[in-house]
Amino acid sequence: MQLLNYLQTTPPAYYLLMAVIGLLVGSFLNVVIHRLPIMLQRNWEKECRLILDINYGQPRVPEPYNLFRPRSRCPHCNRMIRAVENIPVLSYLMLRGKCSGCGAPISLRYPMVEAISGVLALFLSWYFGFTIQAVLALVFSWALLSISIIDLDHQLLPDDITLPVLWMGLLVSLFGVFTDLESSLIGAMAGYGILWSVFMLFRLVTGKEGMGYGDFKLLSALGAWLGWQMLPQIILLSSLCGAVVGITMILLKRQEMSRPIPFGPYLAAAGWIALILGQELNSMYTRWAWSP
Repeated sequence: MQLLNYLQTTPPAYYLLMAVIGLLVGSFLNVVIHRLPIMLQRNWEKECRLILDINYGQPRVPEPYNLFRPRSRCPHCNRMIRAVENIPVLSYLMLRGKCSGCGAPISLRYPMVEAISGVLALFLSWYFGFTIQAVLALVFSWALLSISIIDLDHQLLPDDITLPVLWMGLLVSLFGVFTDLESSLIGAMAGYGILWSVFMLFRLVTGKEGMGYGDFKLLSALGAWLGWQMLPQIILLSSLCGAVVGITMILLKRQEMSRPIPFGPYLAAAGWIALILGQELNSMYTRWAWSP
């Protein structure tokens, strides 16, 4: 209790603590981003073998592979990463971006994710203050960050993240943290229904699938957290950003026109903007629409 009182009355200490927590969580998010798609792939393969009754050689007990086991290793030399080499951002700088064992380069993504997570924690703790809103907004933001990068890598929005975020949004709305329960329920249903309708219409017209089911669930989760009132701006912002980035990449010849572009990161970015500026953007639009 004394610690909570101290943090509440000493904002710099509160901001510093939240930033450190953000860096540590960012290190864990790197694990989630890397391992969760592999875990899902292995589970799918296991289910397929069971369904098709396929056995390869003698049955064996596979090595545990989850978010906590085995310990992190260098992908090049398989050397186990020591705790001192796993300090967020600082270890990357001390190692000069290279494995201490084989000298292979370490991806810049790892410190970037950690730094972004830390900055998010610092900003949201300042923006919302010493409140439960800050903590919940952080959980929401970390989930959006992880699924955005997974979608960029694998064009996959895992149910293991989107569905818990959806249910958590409905739970949070019971207490009116970001929106009321009615708006949350309508937002969850409308978020899924809108993109599902677009998907079905596009498939009916073209015979192709224009987006994945994960996008429906993500927009449903955003509607659950922020309410149906934020859905129009989220759809508009994400579509605009996706179109601009997609056209730019095609013009720069970094993206083939036939290759699908992941939509999840744009939905996540638009949802995060709505979390921070949603009310102001809606008010600006209302004033503009009704001005003479």
